[in-house]
Amino acid sequence: MKNAGIPEAEFNALREKMNAFIYDELIPLEKEQGLTPETCFSREQLEEIWKRSYELGIYGCNLPAEFGGLGLSISQLCILKEDATRSNAALYGCVLGENGGPMRIGYILNQATEGQLEEYFIPTAQGKRAGCFALTEPQAGSDATRIQTAAVKDGDDYILNGHKRFITASRTADYAIIMAVTDPEAGTDGVTAFLVDAASEGYQIAGEYLPMSGQHIDNDIYLKDVRVPACNILGGLGNGFKLGMNRININRLLQCPTMLGHAQFTYDRAVDYANRREQFGRPIANFQAIQHMLADMKTALFACRSMIEAAAAKADRGEDIRSEASMCKVFVAENAFQIADKSVQIHGSVGLTQSDPVEWVFRRLRMFRVLTGSSEVQRNTIAKGINKGWQKAQAPVKGQ
Repeated sequence: MKNAGIPEAEFNALREKMNAFIYDELIPLEKEQGLTPETCFSREQLEEIWKRSYELGIYGCNLPAEFGGLGLSISQLCILKEDATRSNAALYGCVLGENGGPMRIGYILNQATEGQLEEYFIPTAQGKRAGCFALTEPQAGSDATRIQTAAVKDGDDYILNGHKRFITASRTADYAIIMAVTDPEAGTDGVTAFLVDAASEGYQIAGEYLPMSGQHIDNDIYLKDVRVPACNILGGLGNGFKLGMNRININRLLQCPTMLGHAQFTYDRAVDYANRREQFGRPIANFQAIQHMLADMKTALFACRSMIEAAAAKADRGEDIRSEASMCKVFVAENAFQIADKSVQIHGSVGLTQSDPVEWVFRRLRMFRVLTGSSEVQRNTIAKGINKGWQKAQAPVKGQ
C-alpha cells in the first residue's frame, strides 16, 4: 500500500515544532536535572516526556490518522528520527515514542482487534501506556525459529511459560507482545503473538544488563504459568512469526536514521572542534590529515543518507524492502561507527574522556553492528536475495 505522508508544508511545521521542543524544553530540562543517557530513568520521568510530546502533536505522529496520528510516510519519519538523535538529548527516544511507545507498535495496529486497540494501543499512542516486543530468547536470537516459550490452551485462556532475553523497554512497560509456540509441530506457523499484561501473576522482570553505552534499556522477562485470555492473541493464531518478521524489516530500516543522527552529531562536533583547537599556531582544521578525515566523514554521511532515502521511498511505494533494509542496516551501522571513530581521533584525548559526548556516541554506535540483527545476519539476508533473484531470472518464461 502506497504511503504519501503529509503535505510538505505541514511536515516542515511539525519538524520545526519537534526540534523546538527538543532544544528549548527537553535539553534545558536534562541540564537542570543532571540527566544523561546513562541515567536510570523512572517510568514517571519517561511518561512526563511522552505526555508533553503528545500535547504538542508529536508523539504518535507516525501512526495512521484513524489511530490518532498524522500518517507520516516512512521517508518523513526517517527525517524526524535523524533530527531527534542528532540533538544528542538523553531522552531523544521519548519524543517520538521509541521507548515503548508508538514507534514500537507501528503497523501492528492493523492486526489488532477493536478491544486490543482500546485497551492497549490507543493509550500507548497517547503516552498513557507503554509496551515492548519480546521475541529474543537465550537460544533464539538471530535464529528466531528456535523460540522455546510455550503457550498451552486451557479453556478460554492460554498458559505461558518461558524466558525472553534482552527485551528493550521491558522495565518500564505495562505490557509485552510475547512470541510463544502454540503448535510445536507446525514450525514457524505454530508461533503466536500474545498481548501480556506486566501485572499478570507469574510475569517477572529481571536480569538487567548494562550495555557498553551505559543505558538502562534491556531486561529479561520470565513467564511462569502466566494466564492470558485467548482474546489477547494478536494477529491470529499461528501468525506470530510472520507478524514479527514483517515488523523487523521496517524496524531495521528505521534504526538507520538513528545511527545517522548519532554520526551526524559526532561529525558536527568534529568540525567545530577542529576549527577551535589550535596546534603549532593554527587550527587543526588547516592540517590535511584532519581535512581528509572530515572529507571521508562527510562523504560517508551523504552515502548513508542517500541509501536511507532510497529504501524509505521504496517502502512508501508499498514495495518489498527486505534486501534494502538489510543493505541499509549493515552499511549505515558500519559507516556510522567509522564516522564516530574519526571524530574521536580528531578530538584526541578529549574524545577518549567519558565526560565528552563524542565518546558516549562512539560506544553507542558500536552496539548497532549487533542490535536488530548483526552485520553478518544482514549479509546473509542480502545474499539470499541475490540467489533468489538469479533463480527467478533463470526460470523459463511461460509460453516459450
